[in-house]
Amino acid sequence: MADMRAFREAVTGWATGGPGAAARDLAESSGVRVAVLVEGLSDLAAVEALATRRGRDLAAGGVCVVPMGGAMSIGGYAALLGPPGLGLHLTGLCDEAEQGFYERGLRRAGAPLRDIHVCRADLEDELLRALGIPGVEEIFRAEGDFRSWQTFLRQPAQHDRSPHQQARRFLGTRKGRKIRYGRLLAEALAPDRTPGPLDDLLASL
Repeated sequence: MADMRAFREAVTGWATGGPGAAARDLAESSGVRVAVLVEGLSDLAAVEALATRRGRDLAAGGVCVVPMGGAMSIGGYAALLGPPGLGLHLTGLCDEAEQGFYERGLRRAGAPLRDIHVCRADLEDELLRALGIPGVEEIFRAEGDFRSWQTFLRQPAQHDRSPHQQARRFLGTRKGRKIRYGRLLAEALAPDRTPGPLDDLLASL
């Protein structure tokens, strides 16, 4: 796991203008064969948490989940990690609205488009729908966030929103909360309630 973390950090540095030697060396020494390109850290947390719950050791299988800091970075990451660069197999998870960025970036890198797994709105939306609001509230309660959630619901701006919209907004109201709940919501999924895009992604690895 430490090697994959180091590889991920080296790739981020490379993608932002740094040298690529460390990423190349770590890819070889760590046996990386697949890069899962995701938009952000909450996606990383959810994918890794669900893999762990299913008894999958992604690092042992040569799989590294790489958060890019936004879908518009896909072109650069695909060029570095795909056929023009390290030659890794590329797959990814993206929001429906960002699918075009993924398709263009992978196409330019000569990577297959069939390996894009698309969430209806975003991964948080998929997780919330899979768990349902009562299930999500139980997690808020277990994490000590239920009182904050109730206070949030009393805000005038939330009164015209659906419970689902309120929950999505709540996850983004404090720094780090979206990442933490990306992991927690994924860990709470029943095997038969896993969102299709996430289930299909793990099945492809």
